[in-house]
Amino acid sequence: MKKNLRKYLKMLKPFDYIILVLLVFISFSPALVFAVKEAAIPEENIRYAIISINGEEVDRFDLDNTEHMTKTYYPSEGQYNIIEIKDGKIRDKEDNSPDQIAVRTGWIERNGQTSICLPHKFIIEIRQEGQEDYYIN
Repeated sequence: MKKNLRKYLKMLKPFDYIILVLLVFISFSPALVFAVKEAAIPEENIRYAIISINGEEVDRFDLDNTEHMTKTYYPSEGQYNIIEIKDGKIRDKEDNSPDQIAVRTGWIERNGQTSICLPHKFIIEIRQEGQEDYYIN
């Protein structure tokens, strides 16, 4: 095993190591860009939970100033989603979808987090006031 490794290391030239280090550095650059962009948004801005059904916004809640509450949505006939807001967090508490992915996601509270119930086309997203959209509608 060590013979094979030495054989392959002898095949590399000094410039190959420079390229390898450069490629590793470039692979982490998107994380750096998003971290800088996220840090530019002031912390004192209001966090909103946006509820969308079938791609259209149906509700918006100020997470920092909303008391404990639950609300039921009916995306279409025979479907329901019950959301719960508590202590600046939100979750899909209960729904009647077969996979229960949104329910299993649990509480979300940080900017950019989402909880999605695909069969109902029901999305809970957290955004901060002044945050740009990272996606195209």
